[in-house]
Amino acid sequence: MVVLPSAKVLSDQTRIRKMGHVVVLGVFVADTAYRSDRMPQIGETVLGNSFALGPGGKGSNQAVAAGKMGVQVSMISRLGKDDFAQMALDIWEKSGVTAHVTQSSKDYTGAAFIFIDESTGDNAIIISPGAAAKISPADLISQTKLINSADVFVTQLEQPLDAAFKGLEIAKIAGVTTVLNPAPAAKLPDGILKLCDYLTPNEIETEALTGISITTVDDAASAAAVLKEMGVSTPIITLGEKGAYLSGHGLVPAFNVGSVIETTGAGDAFNGSFAAALSEGMTPFSAVQMGCATAGISVTRAGTAPSMPNRVEVNKLIQK
Repeated sequence: MVVLPSAKVLSDQTRIRKMGHVVVLGVFVADTAYRSDRMPQIGETVLGNSFALGPGGKGSNQAVAAGKMGVQVSMISRLGKDDFAQMALDIWEKSGVTAHVTQSSKDYTGAAFIFIDESTGDNAIIISPGAAAKISPADLISQTKLINSADVFVTQLEQPLDAAFKGLEIAKIAGVTTVLNPAPAAKLPDGILKLCDYLTPNEIETEALTGISITTVDDAASAAAVLKEMGVSTPIITLGEKGAYLSGHGLVPAFNVGSVIETTGAGDAFNGSFAAALSEGMTPFSAVQMGCATAGISVTRAGTAPSMPNRVEVNKLIQK
């Protein structure tokens, strides 16, 4: 059942929008996706059903998702000088993302192994970030002017933590809205959560941060309260097919969009679209709803960046 948006939400979606600016710090990796009936055990070989090569990496995916919402997007990262780097530059250009990257012929551009369960669409991922593993605080300091010009600054945990910390710190000092997607789950440095206007963990990442296992919406509410005590201004816990829990509001339900093809990249679709909506001045509730709609559409398609819908598709789903 599709949840009908309120009049306020429709107003947020259809009003004349300002051109927001989102700056993303993150990693690009080339996704090598294998679909099979099951994951092989150690020492075992199984036959796959299909293979696909495409653009990925949480930061890159989120930048693409934001770019397809029609806002200005800038991407801070590091790449090698190889075919995978050209793949990154091509998908960013196609999606309206401006690259602010350092390239080195001494390093390879990152790659990811993605296993997809044919029957469920669930996934397991191994990432080798390559050149992006060398992203440092100095890279962020050199982009201070760019970060200061943003409406929203977004980062994740695939690049070194000290770089994420510095980017959030620069943005916070400048009064730029900050979003940290704490993925993949990792031990966070002291003080980083106080730099986050919004924190967007999924159930697994939330449990890693709070120790609370998330199986119900009430669990999400309890965990969100803990995250606020830890310094986060507004926690948002993504709950897959349930939707997302927005601290101070409650559950923002997911949309019923039909059969799930692949869940890979759904979290990135949510975060990129959410950041784009915030950059335009939307309320947190409307921004979360737009994120849920974007993620919902993305899981009906194969791939990560290629599965990201455009603004017309998202608005149509919300207004349906």
